[in-house]
Amino acid sequence: MTTTTSDQKIAFIPLEANPPLLTSLLHKLGVSPALAIHDVYSLDDPSLLAFVPRPALALLLVFPVSETYEAHRLAEDADKPDYAGSGEGEGVVWFRQTIRNACGLMGLLHAVSNGPARNFIEPNSTLSTLLDQAIPLPPKERSVLLETSQALSAAHRETAEQGATSAPEAADDVDLHYVCFVKTDDGRLWELDGRRKGPLARLEGMSEEEDVLSERALKAGPLEFLGRERGDLRFSCVALAGALD
Repeated sequence: MTTTTSDQKIAFIPLEANPPLLTSLLHKLGVSPALAIHDVYSLDDPSLLAFVPRPALALLLVFPVSETYEAHRLAEDADKPDYAGSGEGEGVVWFRQTIRNACGLMGLLHAVSNGPARNFIEPNSTLSTLLDQAIPLPPKERSVLLETSQALSAAHRETAEQGATSAPEAADDVDLHYVCFVKTDDGRLWELDGRRKGPLARLEGMSEEEDVLSERALKAGPLEFLGRERGDLRFSCVALAGALD
């Protein structure tokens, strides 16, 4: 959602954190109907976490862009170089966000471009074509690819306009932001956010049985946000997992 910088000239309508809506967009772009987005009702109550099919392949956290968050982001990124990875040898596929209010879309792209979810992208689809074009490119050129993809823009606009609440104008700023957590095949938990300088490895050595909703992953990822914000309740989570019958 909110990702305003001085050089962002392209803007999208913000996406609601609405599982049916987000699922619809993924399917439009070419993700198999075998996957869907699900509400995550709690990060610490096992009985509520049980409502999400497992394994959960990605977790999208929606949170307020507060002064506390911005200070933490800038301090953590201060001594990091800008990410320059590209190619098939890349540990994780990451996109820099240059489209204002497109953080929901960026979260979804990060969720399905990494880990086992990538195997559910259907051949010759918008996403398949986009990834084939993006992976050899460095981050700047990847951003241009997203900015100029008419198929991506059309699918996003059509989905955003179908939200349950009145959609803001693309030029409007909103104060909520999406960040994605994924587990890659090498057992790492990544925080993927197009506003950062690059992908962030938050946990290593995850076992085959652990997913993004496992206790260690939650502590290393979204619960860190909750702890820093000291009780702000404007957080929500959704997960990418198997579709329910």
